[in-house]
Amino acid sequence: MGSSYQYILWFEECSKQALPMVGGKNANLGEMVNAGIRVPPGFAVTSRGFQSYMEGAGLWKLVRERVAAMPSNDLKAVAGAGAEIRQAILSTPIPDDIRVEIVSAYVSLCERCGRSDLPVAVRSSATAEDLAEASFAGQQDTYLWIWGNEAVVSAAHQCWASLFTDRAITYRMKAGFPQEGVYISVGIQKMVNSRSAGVMFTVDPITGDRSRITIDANWGFGESIVQGMVSPDSFILAKRPLSIKQSIIGQKDQMFVANGCGTTVTAVPADQQVIPCVSVSEVMEIAEMGLRIEKHYGCPQDIEWAIDRDLPFPENIFSTQSRPVTAAGKKDMGKEVMKEADKSDTDHIIDLMLKGFGR
Repeated sequence: MGSSYQYILWFEECSKQALPMVGGKNANLGEMVNAGIRVPPGFAVTSRGFQSYMEGAGLWKLVRERVAAMPSNDLKAVAGAGAEIRQAILSTPIPDDIRVEIVSAYVSLCERCGRSDLPVAVRSSATAEDLAEASFAGQQDTYLWIWGNEAVVSAAHQCWASLFTDRAITYRMKAGFPQEGVYISVGIQKMVNSRSAGVMFTVDPITGDRSRITIDANWGFGESIVQGMVSPDSFILAKRPLSIKQSIIGQKDQMFVANGCGTTVTAVPADQQVIPCVSVSEVMEIAEMGLRIEKHYGCPQDIEWAIDRDLPFPENIFSTQSRPVTAAGKKDMGKEVMKEADKSDTDHIIDLMLKGFGR
């Protein structure tokens, strides 16, 4: 399907062997597609496109010059360098050959899904993502509910620039990773029209108990949970036999919804705030999907999932992302995070979660 493309791989052509080309997120999506897990269709703009662009425009020289001798704790210098690099990337057009391939693949995806101007998620996928010694996941941009040729190309361009956010530059410096040692792929994937969405761990992320599954859920798109905006509905399940052991209905007062070409945060209607955003059947189906994904990878997983309001159960339940839980079994991780939470040191807590959970 992608043989005619130089810079595009469809998800079904991706696997862990393609990680240098498509990054952690896209490689995992391909793995799941080929393992029979329900994943929204899409394609990756490979790191070859990014490399060709950066080299052709001479942008690596600017990166090296601006970051070379800069100390990682000089936040002002990092911010200045990051802003200059991102501006240089965004003001340098994507070459026509790459642009044509992105548009062509997007049009093919629209045809495949039977809809013109199909809404898609455009996600960054760093090529060194989720390695054992360092985690680059979650440091680059994601754009939701994007449609139209130019908007999709623009979002991909923004993803490329986001490889040089202040946070990502600092992380690589602290990890001893050269700035030009991490490339970026972009995943372009059919948008799930989420009624509800959330995050699932196939291990208890606080205790490391591998006999448990935890699921957090909110109305709308899952970004509200990833960003910690709400107190979600929370479920703890036992794996054998699969059963719900604890349910907590959260105060779900905000949600992400579609808004033109993008998303916006809106208030959840009062009557919906106090009722579960997922049914028991849906919780069980999500958990069963988690078990299949964990079995495929052979280790505990951190999974993002969504329920499409336009499809019938159980065809409406999708995995949109999965990655290994790198802190599984580290008993002190949860205690450390909770201890630091008492200090209200948000940045340090995020660092701990990044270090521990690979997010």
